[in-house]
Amino acid sequence: MNPAFSVIFFTTLSGAGQGLFVTLALAHLSTRVGATPPSAGLLLVGGSVALVLTGLGLLASFFHLGHPLRAWRAATMWRTSWLSREVIALPLFMACLFGWTASLALGLPGTGWWALAAGVSCVVLWICTAMIYASLRFLQEWASAYTLVNYILLGLASGATLATALATVAQPELVAQLALSALLLTLAGMVSRLLSLRRNARLKPRSTLQTALGIRHPRIAQRAQGFMGGSFNTREFFHGRSAALLRHVKSGFVLGAFVVPAAMLLLAMTSPIALLPVAAFAVQYVGLLAERWFFFAQANHPQNLYYQVVS
Repeated sequence: MNPAFSVIFFTTLSGAGQGLFVTLALAHLSTRVGATPPSAGLLLVGGSVALVLTGLGLLASFFHLGHPLRAWRAATMWRTSWLSREVIALPLFMACLFGWTASLALGLPGTGWWALAAGVSCVVLWICTAMIYASLRFLQEWASAYTLVNYILLGLASGATLATALATVAQPELVAQLALSALLLTLAGMVSRLLSLRRNARLKPRSTLQTALGIRHPRIAQRAQGFMGGSFNTREFFHGRSAALLRHVKSGFVLGAFVVPAAMLLLAMTSPIALLPVAAFAVQYVGLLAERWFFFAQANHPQNLYYQVVS
């Protein structure tokens, strides 16, 4: 598939915002078992940043629409479309997140209920976003439980790393605790993503030129595309990049999204260098951009049996 950068930025920005909220909400809840409580300032800053990130993700998604003014119509098919459900879940999560942040800032009652509502809508949003792709059975690389697991784990990992970076300014004594959480989530995300890469490498195409054409001859060679220029099919369903570039991107995102940030977070647990968590999040986010590009590019649409040969 041809990766759309608007969707790449939407999923990574929104995922980081969701992960940031979950990290801070769980840190706030963990005070009941003796953990260091996050300060009101960290919760307020974190909630505000999470709201900004999800808002930026929503803004980025509009660039993927052919007619942005008709975006509201996308919610009308919620009974059958995961995309429509996502369109509903995203503003619902943002509304609950705003309520949670505002209740913290103003000292209003009901903070726990806002956190619960935001948490439920956050999980629903992750499910809807992932199922847009996991439900497409003809794209074998996406049609897997790994798609859902990876979206959640990578969002949690980036959000926890961002929470650690914010704590370096708002509450330094909490850095080690948050860095440990971010490290564990980053390693979990790496394991899950590597398993999905291994699965996809072993996939065998369900269709061949023979089955597509209904011709059983073992040697079929395409000589012409049938028209002179490109088309929607050649632009939207194939990225046009070489296999060598995809291998480089895969190696790059494994290092950038997982290995390097994990090493930085490990150092941040004992090092006084305040910029380590900030650098870890910056490197990880760039790595996640590459990971999400690879996620889309690796999906091989069956129509490429015909068009990719001459793309």
